[in-house]
Amino acid sequence: MVGKKAQLHTLAIDIGGSGIKVLVLDEQGQPMNDRNRVETPNPATPEAVITIILQLAEGNVFDRVSVGFPGVVRAGMTETAVNLHPDWIGFPLANVLAKHWDRPVRVVNDADMQGMGAVSGKGVEMVVTLGTGVGSALFLDGRLVPNLELGHHPFRKGETYEEQLGRLALEAIGKKRWNVRLEKAISNLDHLFNPDWLYLGGGNTKKIELDLPKNVKIVPNVAGLLGGIALWRT
Repeated sequence: MVGKKAQLHTLAIDIGGSGIKVLVLDEQGQPMNDRNRVETPNPATPEAVITIILQLAEGNVFDRVSVGFPGVVRAGMTETAVNLHPDWIGFPLANVLAKHWDRPVRVVNDADMQGMGAVSGKGVEMVVTLGTGVGSALFLDGRLVPNLELGHHPFRKGETYEEQLGRLALEAIGKKRWNVRLEKAISNLDHLFNPDWLYLGGGNTKKIELDLPKNVKIVPNVAGLLGGIALWRT
């Protein structure tokens, strides 16, 4: 009699400018434990961040690892890290973690991973994350266009989306003016990308006080971890 195939468990890691989160998922994307979160260290060097990841993962059983990183990622190497530390530029994150755990590791941009956990897989879908910075991801029929760095593109008054909508901007101008800017950004993106759906994620979505267009949805932060399962379907 053939035995039942063992389930693969995925350690999903979300590295953010303000927090680092870890969760173990089964093959259906169901959490196997409670999400663990700690503040991102300052300075957020690779060594400091990896130390925290290893501590959060300790005691968990998993077969593979998915990591969402706030910057451009190519072939498991982090190429930009505006909201972390310059030492991340050219850092082989996937290889470092794979060697430590002796497990396969995949690393993608954090907004890309959040999008994988949110999109329906039909039509043009866009994800914008509103947190320490502004992340973005674009999908066509579920296929990812990787490393779309919308946050660093000019938005208004000579500043980028991140400079106008990131955490520092929110703290400086207050929730009311921030919502006015967000409404303009949503209109811009709708005209530029014509998405069937625009998903808003990240910690600052709780500050949204707009009547959102019908094709705009707020998605929970846990989508950034649940996307860790979809990362292994590609």
